[in-house]
Amino acid sequence: MVFVNSRAVADRVPANSSADLDAERDVELVLAFLNTSDAETGTDVLDSAEQWRAWSAGRGLGEAGDRGSARRVREAMRTAVSCDRSAPRPDPDLITWPVPVVLQDGVPVLGGQDALGRVLAAAVHLVHTGHWNRIKICPAEDCLWAFYDRSRNKSRTWCSMRVCGNREKARSWRERHATAE
Repeated sequence: MVFVNSRAVADRVPANSSADLDAERDVELVLAFLNTSDAETGTDVLDSAEQWRAWSAGRGLGEAGDRGSARRVREAMRTAVSCDRSAPRPDPDLITWPVPVVLQDGVPVLGGQDALGRVLAAAVHLVHTGHWNRIKICPAEDCLWAFYDRSRNKSRTWCSMRVCGNREKARSWRERHATAE
């Protein structure tokens, strides 16, 4: 039998910690892109070329690129991670976008020629590292916020149990008790 000091194990830095940091950065970028449309406030960064340029510049993504393409890609990606399987699937032609492979210190990595290309490169990285399937859309109609499911068994449904989950549970409780009376 082998005993392991749990504190010693917890203090160790995993061998792939740099990959984890890259994944975290990519998760943040992809979520920020998916959340450029806010159902709660009724705002959409992609409604204005100026806002799209400011969003891209604010994240250091370079040239903003075509806003219409960004909107189509965002909607296709939101549909892909949505729990609403009845939503219409996008036309495959809508998701074609140039994402070059570049050598960085001799290592091939995905690059991006503009903001949308960089978002797509981050999304591809998340798919290949197994993080993509943890990106979800809150099913609350007045929320629809994209979030990253950090639960162990990938079962989180709501962006926030305190807000959206609680509202849904209260609504469900009221409906059950209204029919019982």
